Amino acid sequence: MARMREPRFKQCRRLNLNVTGHPKAMKRQGNGQARDAKKLSPYGVQLLEKQRLRGYYEVMEKQFRRYVKNAKSSNELTGEKLIKDLECRLDNMVYRMNFGSSIRQARQMVVHGHILVNGKKVDIPSYAISEGDVITLRERSRDVITFKENLSEAANHTLPYITYSPDLFSASLARYPNRDEIPIQIDDHLVVEFYAKQM
Repeated sequence: MARMREPRFKQCRRLNLNVTGHPKAMKRQGNGQARDAKKLSPYGVQLLEKQRLRGYYEVMEKQFRRYVKNAKSSNELTGEKLIKDLECRLDNMVYRMNFGSSIRQARQMVVHGHILVNGKKVDIPSYAISEGDVITLRERSRDVITFKENLSEAANHTLPYITYSPDLFSASLARYPNRDEIPIQIDDHLVVEFYAKQM
């Protein structure tokens, strides 16, 4: 399975945006001020925004393009549809539901079979979660200290479109998220404009 391997903090400094959510990710950002001050062309701004969005969800380019094509063919606004589809990936939902401390850990949990969707094991990170789907930590995995710590430490990290049941080691997608509820800093239209020239 292809995946991003660049160190997370280095990726954040390169993108000049904390896409990992880790509080220390931008600690050394000052070391690259000269580089960051370089003025970007309109194309460069669009490219950077696209790379930032990919960074948030850690999706490879080929797969990302498929999400863009799907969003373009829908009846919804392309940018909003794109981000909603990315947000509802299983690996991202596992992260948002506080089972994983990062998107990378959440993806590893999915691939290793720790996660159930509506009672059935799903080990595909890109699996699309639908409204009402219940995600549960497999019973045999509930004694893993790391997973317990994630749930207890992130108890206050909640989102309005997710129903949390930490006592049951589960959570569900109560409804599809509104764009302004998704905790990412992205100008959707710049990403759409970038691919308008590519497709």
